[in-house]
Amino acid sequence: MNKKFLNKNLEDINMSVENKVVIITGASSGIGEATAKLLARNGAAVVLGARREERLQEISQNIIDNGGKAAYRVTDVTDPEDLKKLVALAKEKFGSIDVIYNNAGIMPTSPISALKVNEWNAMIDVNLKGVLNGVAAVMPDFTSQKHGQIITTSSVAGLKSFIGSGVYGATKFAVKNLMEVIRMESAQEHTNIRTATVYPAAINTELLQHITDKNSKQGMSKLYQSVGITPDAIARVVNFAIDQPEDVNINEFTVYPTKQG
Repeated sequence: MNKKFLNKNLEDINMSVENKVVIITGASSGIGEATAKLLARNGAAVVLGARREERLQEISQNIIDNGGKAAYRVTDVTDPEDLKKLVALAKEKFGSIDVIYNNAGIMPTSPISALKVNEWNAMIDVNLKGVLNGVAAVMPDFTSQKHGQIITTSSVAGLKSFIGSGVYGATKFAVKNLMEVIRMESAQEHTNIRTATVYPAAINTELLQHITDKNSKQGMSKLYQSVGITPDAIARVVNFAIDQPEDVNINEFTVYPTKQG
């Protein structure tokens, strides 16, 4: 095989993040922030959504100051119209949309017997309905253009059961099923929509701040202080998923700290 031709193809494959337009929810801190900065450094245009405008403005400006492309909009993922407006912003600023990373989530874990029903409903609204709202916002464009990628943050609590994470885990198990069905239906419908579900374990983010149950927070804090790793670990996985050739769909990633049992 011609060596020059081979090298050209390898270069094309390795640079597939470049020039992609990527929407990221939950982008004001943690995994979302780390992912936005990494993708922007690798040439993607990132469109950031979250509820905290000051943080979005700061992160977006940092990306632009470092030569990257970024835009943002205050976004509540529980509002379907907010997601539609975020997609509209991406198309207005950068002409199209290639990827949505549904990363927004909350984790107020507690025993079921504590009956923190308001927190149950909040997790359903953000962790499940928020993902569905993101999917609904991009699906018309992805199906009409016959390509796109949907990436979603689930959790290891979406793979196995943990005491104190009954409702949180339920939302994350639901996301696992949703994403797999999207992948299967896209293959059947020939719309070429790639999916990737990420199952993080102890990643040091702001999630623990959502926990109001004293015992749950104490136990989780001890675990994360002992073994937690930085959000950059997930950012690299998301970058890897996007970076694959369009005919390759690596659809599930479980990410543990090496020290976590």
